[in-house]
Amino acid sequence: MEYGLVESLPIYSGGLGVLAGDFMRSAHALSLPVVGVGIVWEEGYTTQRIGPLGETLDLPTPLDRSHLVKEAPTVTVTIGGHEVPLCIWRVEGLRAAPLYLLEPILPRDRWINRRLYGGGKDDRVAQEIILGVGGVLALQALGLPVDVYHFNEGHALFAGLELVRQARARGLDFDAAWDDTRARIVFTTHTPIDAGNEEHDVARLVRLGANMGLTALELQRLGGDPFNMTVAALRLSRNANAVAELHGETARKMWRHVSDAAPIVAITNGVDHRVWQDARVRDAISDGDDAALDSARAACKRELVREVAERTGVVLDDEALIIGFARRATAYKRATLLFHDEARIAPLLESGRVQLVYSGKAHPRDFGGQDLVREMVTLQRRFGGSVVFVPNYDLQLGRVLSRGVDVWLNTPRRPLEACGTSGMKAAMNGVINCSILDGWWPEACNHGINGWAVGERLLDEDSDDTNDAAALYALLEDDILPTFYGNRLRWRYMMRESIAVAVQQFSSDRMVRDYYASLYKRPTATALKRRAAAR
Repeated sequence: MEYGLVESLPIYSGGLGVLAGDFMRSAHALSLPVVGVGIVWEEGYTTQRIGPLGETLDLPTPLDRSHLVKEAPTVTVTIGGHEVPLCIWRVEGLRAAPLYLLEPILPRDRWINRRLYGGGKDDRVAQEIILGVGGVLALQALGLPVDVYHFNEGHALFAGLELVRQARARGLDFDAAWDDTRARIVFTTHTPIDAGNEEHDVARLVRLGANMGLTALELQRLGGDPFNMTVAALRLSRNANAVAELHGETARKMWRHVSDAAPIVAITNGVDHRVWQDARVRDAISDGDDAALDSARAACKRELVREVAERTGVVLDDEALIIGFARRATAYKRATLLFHDEARIAPLLESGRVQLVYSGKAHPRDFGGQDLVREMVTLQRRFGGSVVFVPNYDLQLGRVLSRGVDVWLNTPRRPLEACGTSGMKAAMNGVINCSILDGWWPEACNHGINGWAVGERLLDEDSDDTNDAAALYALLEDDILPTFYGNRLRWRYMMRESIAVAVQQFSSDRMVRDYYASLYKRPTATALKRRAAAR
């Protein structure tokens, strides 16, 4: 649904899209036969502005089409009984595997692709018909042979229904068509959050034509009623994966009630070091030069201070500790956990020993997330130059923040953070992670060596705000601040360890190789027969 490749092509909202962009760049760098399919979003994702009362103003983002080349074929999908012709654009010049974007040709149909994650439920189903059904037809029209279809989240699920329709057109019955289709699909689930696992009324899918000829009962066999896109994707896939080891455990528990589901393995996400790691940091590490590493880190920090000043007017102290927190604004990420006991954090902020830089967008219909942004803006106004919210988080700001802060803070409510790739980007630049043991961090953290774990290390316990905040304060007061201000040798050692672990274990090149080795491989005939018999 979304790809984050360059700021001028704003067809991404956050981590999922940026991850897809890194996947496409690594596939290109490794010369692997991958193509992507997405949608041209006419108004992009939102440009975030902050109003006088701290309210979020979501504005359209101009779409630069300089990287788009129109392909000759067109395809047509049917939505709500009306034919919707689509043109196919190829994205080029971005050092990524081929990416094809679909766009309605007629102005009357542009309501469908006006804005990523905008509109109501009919809009979403229509968008997913274009992505899924249109995507299959586009690949066929372009003459691209497909060995395996990879559904990156449930948005592409209707591609599976189109493949079932085509198999039935060849004379197969529903069960045989299901088996035939499943042999060609793999699926990645990205979140344990209910809102990220879409549901639609079966009647809505039939009314809009997303059922692709399947009866209501056949749809219910795949995804239930309401029709759950993740459940249907698990039943239509031969293999499936979660995006970190802990997320794999969570996903298997979450979906264990789903009969005839694909087995869920864990493939931990990674990030593209070519994009996210500062070249000066990379060179200093390669040369083993401590002075060069210090110089590179200081330069990244000064660039962050300059960027924050230009965007907000707030001038940070580049000699004092800067903690960064930047990700999608939503409740479970607990952006303001550090203020759980304000009497504890206020003296550190008022003295200037601690500075906080926040950034992040809320989905346009996530009003709770927008309230969280308002809360962060209010904190900026109360704590002067020690707390700042930087609006309009995007790829460019993400690079500056993940390179320039000293500590990267991550405080999700465990186990709701599926992975959290922003921390990997920070770690590659010598920024030290301080994080709840959720997502990727349990695999990476060597407490006190390459970063810090916040709270209990028992992963089967839910997060508790009071205990987690107390643990965070203790780390800050007893370890982080004394090390930053009083033990430069240890801080530099932790920076080096942070970089080494991130580069060696959490690159998108490694991730893409893992997809080929673990997800794209075909299951054994015995496994396929066992699943068919279980149905």
